[in-house]
Amino acid sequence: MRLNLSAIIEIPGGSVPFDTELDTEGLDFPAIRAYLSKPHAVGRVVNEAGVLHVEGELTAKLLCVCDRCGAEFESTKVTPLHATLVDVDDGENPELFLLEGTEVDLDEILVTNFVLDMETKFLCREDCKGLCMKCGKNLNLGPCGCGKEIDPRFAVLEQLLDK
Repeated sequence: MRLNLSAIIEIPGGSVPFDTELDTEGLDFPAIRAYLSKPHAVGRVVNEAGVLHVEGELTAKLLCVCDRCGAEFESTKVTPLHATLVDVDDGENPELFLLEGTEVDLDEILVTNFVLDMETKFLCREDCKGLCMKCGKNLNLGPCGCGKEIDPRFAVLEQLLDK
């Protein structure tokens, strides 16, 4: 989506609101099975003393796969949007985006913020116990039937406990 900012470029304190959905094509992550709804962005571009800033948030409902136990779970991802628009960009700062005349490519800003804010590990819950390394049972559902593995250095001492 191209956003025309000609109304605020020369007006400090001016703002242009936006409310748009982001296309999910190209937003592929291994742990995201599906987007339950398109990512929805709401915010505004504000002229603060001649500098244009993007502020707002992007919300997406996701169907994810837990990286520890492999269970599917639903998650709502809220990404804060922060960006500064410039006339000339050296390409080194990910929070600076190029203003093309009086317009800006809002999709580029949304995708960049969404990707940079994405988790590196998706968990169904903070205390996910994962899978048993021996039998593969989901330990969140209860303990498995496997016994604790004993350090081979203490195997002789275990024989004393058996007697």
